[in-house]
Amino acid sequence: MGTEATDPSAETVVQTASEAAEDVLFSAYKQSAVRDYDVTVVFEDGILEVDVYLNVSEETDDGRSPETVTEQAVEAAEAAVDDLFGV
Repeated sequence: MGTEATDPSAETVVQTASEAAEDVLFSAYKQSAVRDYDVTVVFEDGILEVDVYLNVSEETDDGRSPETVTEQAVEAAEAAVDDLFGV
């Protein structure tokens, strides 16, 4: 018998996406610069929804705005989940 690949669990998908988004946030900002943040990930019926909220006290050292960083966090979360599924 051969082994069949199984899709990752919804919990694994959510965890992977959340970690990827947080990695982007905290690679762009020092923890002390982040006043508040929230990463919400929902994965139901094969559909991934990622929402990132970020409140920071300053721009990044390279001048990226918080809006740009949150967009990059969402993109990183989506890419990490694509990697999980081998897309």
